[in-house]
Amino acid sequence: MSTHWKVLLWMVAGLLVGLVMQFTLEAEAWSGITVVDGAAGVELASVSGPGAKGAFGQGRPIAKGDVLRAVILHRGAEDEELVELSRAADFEAAVARSVNGEVIWLVEASDTDVARPAAVALQMNPSSQRATWVAPFAFVADIFLALLKMLIVPLVLSSIVTGVASVGSMGSLRRLGGKTFFYYMATSLLAILVGQVLVNVIRPGDGAVLGLSALAERGAGTEESFIDVLKRAVPENIFKALQDNGAMLSIIFFALLFGYFITQTKEPHGTRVKDVFEAFFEVMMKMATGVLSLLPYGVFALIVKVVATTGFAPFKSLLLYMGTVTLALVIHFCITLPLVLRLVGRISPIKWFKAMSPAILTAFSTSSSSMTLPVTMKTVEHRGRVSNKVTSFTLPLGATINMDGTALYECIGVIFLAQYYASTGGYELTLGDQGLVVVLALLASVGAAGIPSAGLVMMLTILSALKLPVEGAALLLAVDRPLDMMRTMVNVWSDTCGAAVIARTEGEEGPLEPVFDA
Repeated sequence: MSTHWKVLLWMVAGLLVGLVMQFTLEAEAWSGITVVDGAAGVELASVSGPGAKGAFGQGRPIAKGDVLRAVILHRGAEDEELVELSRAADFEAAVARSVNGEVIWLVEASDTDVARPAAVALQMNPSSQRATWVAPFAFVADIFLALLKMLIVPLVLSSIVTGVASVGSMGSLRRLGGKTFFYYMATSLLAILVGQVLVNVIRPGDGAVLGLSALAERGAGTEESFIDVLKRAVPENIFKALQDNGAMLSIIFFALLFGYFITQTKEPHGTRVKDVFEAFFEVMMKMATGVLSLLPYGVFALIVKVVATTGFAPFKSLLLYMGTVTLALVIHFCITLPLVLRLVGRISPIKWFKAMSPAILTAFSTSSSSMTLPVTMKTVEHRGRVSNKVTSFTLPLGATINMDGTALYECIGVIFLAQYYASTGGYELTLGDQGLVVVLALLASVGAAGIPSAGLVMMLTILSALKLPVEGAALLLAVDRPLDMMRTMVNVWSDTCGAAVIARTEGEEGPLEPVFDA
């Protein structure tokens, strides 16, 4: 059975198990906070639990002894209620009216204008029966996420070094390689910008109820300008950077330089180092394939945890996120790339789409650019009449570094989660952050392996660079499979368009009139 059908079946199974727990096991909402009636008003007596790590005003974390004036029940962008606190019982009553996964905002007694309250995500009471049953599934989901995080640094380092070294050592194909690399970077950037515009217009993360904990110790935001971020990209100690998933920009910068200078090193040294990294990359690809083969079971555990904890609320928010990604993919597939094909390659997009349909359908069914590559090469060469010289170079390179759909998806996914954390308090998505997302989505798409759900691993790199909790990426796994199929289709469509455009710039006439012989 193919992976995406396994994922779908395990998703359904997780949904059913989670619903059984939701309706048969009681578990009241828990803030991780206890309050008492003090001399100055309602005082915090203790602060515990993963959700109770909010911060007031200028970033001061909530702590024992803080006096509260009110709480805000936050159920979405348009649904907020201010509850004044005169005694401790008022706080408990407000929490009881909320559900797991929602966020409450704590307002200090001294904060008269409710400027920057502290966000606290509500969790299940850890002593409840349902929490006991959910714990094993949460453990499995956490282990799976840890395995994904384990892949980030070695996979990105080896893939980018190998890709850049391969492009830079083309010899007689250097001109063809330059055109190809420019096309792939340009279309990926266009895809990212389409996604960025849509996610900022639709804003699916504002007011979303995702059941994630509020921003904790690492989620303080960056407060850096884009120039500061670029300065931080240069690592003072690469070995120190390699130990931190949050230093991905530094790792990517080093990998780009290292890959380039491999091509500038005299023989046999440059080739030897390149061969080592190619072998390392192949091993990491095998490891990634092995970890991602556990995807159905990781999704099952995650769905059980989410549904048993918060019910269907997160999926309502994820539907808008899915719609945003789908719309962006459709725009890039049906408008952006056909315009490039028509204006630059002077080729009929409709004729080219009909000719490329076998490769596109294969990409949709396999969710893998690499697995689709043999079909793509045969289709472009025989049905599209592009020379073997162009197809044998552009398409394998495209399956490695050209991930328009993946880049678009990563941009929307990261900004969606950033919007969620911004709307629940404690995080500010600055223009510098958005610029960093664009750059990292472009570079991470180059490093994404052509295997199912590899884009998820790359998304973790961007979240880490923004110092956002990576648990949100695990939640997106719940709706990742159909999006993975669609974005792979966009990836392969872009590869075929690239081959046609490059062939035309090389003076080939064949792509103008595709034929349909098998």
